[in-house]
Amino acid sequence: MKSTYTFNIVPSDTTPADVGRGLTLLTAYQLLLEGQSLSWVSRYRDLHHLGSGGQGIVFLGHREGADGFTLPVALKVFSPESYRDPEAYDQDMARVAAVASRVALIQHDNLLDVHDFVAHEGVRVMVMEWVDGFDLRQLLTDATLEKSRTSLEPAHWRYVNDVIFTAGRTQPRFKPGVAIQILRDCLAGLAAIHREGIVHGDLKPANVMLKRTGTAKIIDIGSALDLANAAGRRMWSPAYAAPEVLDGGPVTPSADLASLGYVLVEMLAGRPPFEEAKTIAELRDAKHGLEQRLTELLPDDVSGNELLVYLCRRLIATDPARRFADAQSADLGRKGAAAFHRQLIKGNLASEYDNDLRVWLEQLK
Repeated sequence: MKSTYTFNIVPSDTTPADVGRGLTLLTAYQLLLEGQSLSWVSRYRDLHHLGSGGQGIVFLGHREGADGFTLPVALKVFSPESYRDPEAYDQDMARVAAVASRVALIQHDNLLDVHDFVAHEGVRVMVMEWVDGFDLRQLLTDATLEKSRTSLEPAHWRYVNDVIFTAGRTQPRFKPGVAIQILRDCLAGLAAIHREGIVHGDLKPANVMLKRTGTAKIIDIGSALDLANAAGRRMWSPAYAAPEVLDGGPVTPSADLASLGYVLVEMLAGRPPFEEAKTIAELRDAKHGLEQRLTELLPDDVSGNELLVYLCRRLIATDPARRFADAQSADLGRKGAAAFHRQLIKGNLASEYDNDLRVWLEQLK
């Protein structure tokens, strides 16, 4: 049924031109209410390069709205350069768009929000939430450690060094309580997409962001796959791919857990777990031997904790059947990540990790 609206918007001192404009606005409003769709062109300005990868380039831009409204967004521009022809590009972009539209509906705090998927003269662009923060690859550097040491007040630096972030063997590392907090946020995000039959497929430090609020977010779902329709190109980083993926097997929720396990080991150890591997063969061997050399890789405050070592081993197990059953079990199940936090609480060693991270990250501007 069509609705009827009555407006009294013409004050007594208006001019005929004002009356005409008011009626035009009323007509436009009525047509908008009666229509079945809306369309307009969004404009993005001040594009700033954020990063590049195998799929294309990511920019920070500002989307302009009416009356001076602007919103910072991330724009992932998918490159057609590596496709054999435009048709192959179009087919793969249709797959990416289908997965992106499903991820957009999940709306989980630990997943990147997807706003839109558009085409500009045939080139596809994913419009996403811009995350104000740092990815783990940026944070796990000597530059971040030195900036923390020089920019924080001495008392705050001592606290950060004792509780949050400290020197490791070849790069800085997170202290166990903070590393597990980041892990738990990522597990919650993974559980959300896995429940929808989607796997991320390319978890690595560069794809985990720490917001300035202290919350971790999984980003870059351009490589995500629908388990029910996994055809199409596969993009993943060998150093963080599960052994079965490296051997040509399918990307599964269990493979995501292994990738996240490698990220956890790196956060705890202060060194990439496979930094000495130079070839795919060496990388494959290193992954199969990681469980055996885990305790020598981890620092004493980690290797001496049976629960932490167990958690790492269950995530990185070479055999997928020996990993946690799913992301939720890895977080909340027996001897999962939550159990370690409970252990810290019982020992009066726990901290308000979100707040600690927020206060620290605010100083890294």
